[in-house]
Amino acid sequence: MRGWTLTVVVAAALLRAELPTFSDVTASSGLSFRNHASLTSEKYLIESMTGGVALFDYDGDGLLDVFLVNGAALADPMPAGKQPDKSDPRYWNRLYRNLGNFRFADVTEKAGVRGHSYGMGAAVGDYDNDGRPDLYVTNFGRNILYRNNGDGTFTDVTDKAGVAASGWSVGAVFVDYDRDGLLDLFVARYLDWDFSKNIYCGERKPGYRAYCHPDQFEPIHHLLYRNNGDGTFTNVSDQAGIAAHPGKGLGVAIEDFDRDGWTDIFVANDSFPQQLFRNKGDGTFEETALLLGAAYDEDGRTFAGMGVDFADYDNDGWPDVFVNALANQKYALFRNAKGSFEYVSGPSGVAGITMLHSGWGTRFLDYDNDGWKDLLVGQGHVMDNIELTQPNIRYLEPLLLMRNRGGKFEDVSRQAGAPFQVPLAARGIGFGDLNNDGFVDLVVNCNDRPALVLRNDGGNGNHWLLVNVVGTRSNRDGIGARLRLVSESGLEQHAIVTTASSYLSASDKRVHFGLGKDARVKLLEITWPSGVVQKLEQVAGDRILTVREPADSDGL
Repeated sequence: MRGWTLTVVVAAALLRAELPTFSDVTASSGLSFRNHASLTSEKYLIESMTGGVALFDYDGDGLLDVFLVNGAALADPMPAGKQPDKSDPRYWNRLYRNLGNFRFADVTEKAGVRGHSYGMGAAVGDYDNDGRPDLYVTNFGRNILYRNNGDGTFTDVTDKAGVAASGWSVGAVFVDYDRDGLLDLFVARYLDWDFSKNIYCGERKPGYRAYCHPDQFEPIHHLLYRNNGDGTFTNVSDQAGIAAHPGKGLGVAIEDFDRDGWTDIFVANDSFPQQLFRNKGDGTFEETALLLGAAYDEDGRTFAGMGVDFADYDNDGWPDVFVNALANQKYALFRNAKGSFEYVSGPSGVAGITMLHSGWGTRFLDYDNDGWKDLLVGQGHVMDNIELTQPNIRYLEPLLLMRNRGGKFEDVSRQAGAPFQVPLAARGIGFGDLNNDGFVDLVVNCNDRPALVLRNDGGNGNHWLLVNVVGTRSNRDGIGARLRLVSESGLEQHAIVTTASSYLSASDKRVHFGLGKDARVKLLEITWPSGVVQKLEQVAGDRILTVREPADSDGL
């Protein structure tokens, strides 16, 4: 018995030793952003929902920079016809340039991206194929498209481009849905809500007024803008079949779930059926979540879908879907069974871990580089007074990290470092390798609180590969390109090039693979949106590999 106990203790110690931990480096980083939601006694719903994060290399120096979305000043109450005021610098959106070694400089004013309106989220994509990533900011009100000028500044081209939208925009993604080599733009919208429609919700006694449940408001259709190639976009929401399916959207993610070569779009809806827009390849989409088993939980109920990701967690070549929810609902994991979906929150371990949690920003990421995609979730309830009515639920919650053990998940938050013990009101999270060491780092935007920069300290000796694709016939970013990697030991992994996922956020477009103990990759296969298939063999790991799309259809 003693020997058995010793073996268990030693095994547990080895497990702890091989798991990377995260460090909070915010204080020394120079990134001193605080989200200002402008909380009011009126409990305007927008106060609880901001804001997103974007990680992208805006200046082309090889280091990911950080853009953080902020709220705006609200009157208490808002007079009829008055709009949120963003003129005070406290409410500006902020862009921080990465100086290296986890140091950042605020370049907001020089870059010209302080914004207007009450901010929600951000999307990143090189819509004009000039090699410089552009930035789209969603708002309650008019959205903003910033064209990257290549000199450290951006120009607001919203009016020329025709993508201002209206209403309450939230998650967005650049995606070449028609495979013409130009990035189009999909924008999810949340509710048919404005200040005039704000009603009293909750008990009528001091401290008990609550943010209204989305059931109190009507859904609204999402938007699809087709890139015309001349700096303008056309709203094709009606023609493409998107407008026929209103929702209560928040997070957005893309993948080719049925492997037909056309990129599909998943929208996380709040207390409304989830939506999977299948790309039919003829310029139109069909909404298939109900038909394919991804609209509801295992009991046929809706849930508060907020953050979402779309990736192959079990390494079978078929991309799966994760959507988080509010406490008492369980987070939803939908396993892709060759084109249809199975709700597997229970058998995967996710349900037991998440029953009392409320999630926002999220992603499948291989944080320990073992070749299996783990799950990270930013948490915190939407109701800042939830503990008055449900004492077992917390408004502020720590980050959650679920390690993937061959398709089953275990909660390793307690082993992930001190930042995972701190209660937060997390919202958007950007995921990316901020120091190019091969381990994925985090930037967390917190509602009405300071943002966090969390460094993945790695150190477990596992190998990795970052793949940066450059399209030629396809869109320059290679958004929608599908990657298949086979490591030396035979482990096969699959991914798609995308900046979308999480909650109202954009992450590193470079595709990250953990290789475990394999120092080399046997095969890296890239299927570009143009149809070109490119194969690279015997690729060395532990580096950033830039791959340019070949001009011919035979690949390399």
